[in-house]
Amino acid sequence: MLPILGALVLQSMYSAVDLMIVGQFGTTEGISGVSTGASILQLFTFMIVSLTTGVTVLMGQYLGLNKPHKIGKLIGNAVCFFAALGIVLSIILALFARPISALMQAPKEALGLTVQYIRICGFGFLFVVFYNFISCIFRGMGNSRLPLIFVAIACAVNIIGDLVLVAGLKMNVAGAAIATVSSQAVSVIISLLVIKKQKLPFTMKKEDFRFGSEIGRFFRVGAPLALQDILTNVTFLAICAFVNRLGLEASSGYGVSQRIVGFVMLIPSAIIQSMSSFVAQNVGAGDEKRAKQAMKCGMLIGGIIGVPVALMAFFGGDMLSMVFTKDAAVIGRSAEFLRGFAIEAVVTSILFSFLGYFNGHSRSTFVMVQGLIQSLVIRLPVSYLMSIRENATLTGIGIAAPSATILGIIMCSAYYIYVNKKIKV
Repeated sequence: MLPILGALVLQSMYSAVDLMIVGQFGTTEGISGVSTGASILQLFTFMIVSLTTGVTVLMGQYLGLNKPHKIGKLIGNAVCFFAALGIVLSIILALFARPISALMQAPKEALGLTVQYIRICGFGFLFVVFYNFISCIFRGMGNSRLPLIFVAIACAVNIIGDLVLVAGLKMNVAGAAIATVSSQAVSVIISLLVIKKQKLPFTMKKEDFRFGSEIGRFFRVGAPLALQDILTNVTFLAICAFVNRLGLEASSGYGVSQRIVGFVMLIPSAIIQSMSSFVAQNVGAGDEKRAKQAMKCGMLIGGIIGVPVALMAFFGGDMLSMVFTKDAAVIGRSAEFLRGFAIEAVVTSILFSFLGYFNGHSRSTFVMVQGLIQSLVIRLPVSYLMSIRENATLTGIGIAAPSATILGIIMCSAYYIYVNKKIKV
């Protein structure tokens, strides 16, 4: 979990550094453009991560079953699948950047900058796809250290690029986007060079690189997760659109708060990624007791760390927001949202421990269903109602997230009891 957490911290630095440097050396419109554009790109990135989770889980189960010969075929099939998907998504982002930005109700003053950010990042989206795919391979083998090294190098390249292009050459949003794409490209190139020198627990043959049967197997695990992430993130994009209607200051403040939220969610994200692989290997080896112990351990770790993080977000949201911008109005709106959101740091660790356990058992259909229910029943309606109130504040919109998560925990607890009536340990 710890190397995964380190990689997630650095990965969060991409958009955070972009926003921070644009906030310090660019414009308020640039902050809105980067935050809205990053939210849209996040939708596509999360879909990729969810699909690669299917590969991670299947790899873990094959290793637990001591069937490494099946992994080469799995990886070869997956390479073809993700290459084709990456090309399609790059074309979509490049061609439809403007209508997507308009659909998001990006503030008029920031619409052009939002389109610019999406379009530039879209051209390099294939690198995002393969960074996440390569990382999933190493996580499936239980090696989470190399992805940490890859993302550390990429983060350094991104920071240097932002300082040169945004702070130095005053390229504003375009500079931030170019720096992000370049850093992902460097990460992929370095990871491919490292893979060539690694002694892998499987072999791949030329005939493995085709659209074969393993695509269907990992797709059955990853597709429900991807569908959940797409629809869940569509609700987050809708929330972003609700906020954008409240004006430029609210839009920029929400954008700043989302960079902080990204860091708040690092522990839960590290838990679910490491849990899925760890549980999958133990399920493959028939050690259900150890899989359950991992889930409980994840909840304990997440709770212990989540409480101080939640307190910091609730009481110190303004200080955290000052890192990204000097605009007092934007800082105030960001702190507003964080006050409502803060408890999410605790409850999400509990929920994600459950979800990692279920993913490791290939029960991703339930993970999808509970995610959709909490998004469509709680998160989206509450956010909308809070946004249309007279004198609406971002605090009310922020409360929607933990409210939905608590519903998810209730559903997962009931499903866990149901599943363990079938699994006797």
